[in-house]
Amino acid sequence: QVQLVESGGGLVQPGGSLRLSCAASGSTLNIDTMGWYRQAPGNQRELVAAMVTAGITTYAEFVKGRFTIFRASTANTAHLQMNSLKPEDTAVYYCYIDTQWGRSWGQGTQVTVSS
Repeated sequence: QVQLVESGGGLVQPGGSLRLSCAASGSTLNIDTMGWYRQAPGNQRELVAAMVTAGITTYAEFVKGRFTIFRASTANTAHLQMNSLKPEDTAVYYCYIDTQWGRSWGQGTQVTVSS
């Protein structure tokens, strides 16, 4: 009942920036939280950032001061602005949404930070 479409991944040099987007569609959504996890090869999936509907945000320590999550004027879209990227940020990034239907996941987008 909820579809998520991610975009914005790619290859960037260390110190560069990328913006990920996540658009949710489906029947009337009561959105509680939108956010991103990431998973690097051989690692567990880890929370990167999340925003609840009231605008409260939470960030993993390893991205604080570098990443910003925000909701677009279109309420069902969220963005993750990633600045000062490091090679250790290389991973597949998965957006998620919590609604009255439970948690739904995006398809994942690859972010590679390399010179």
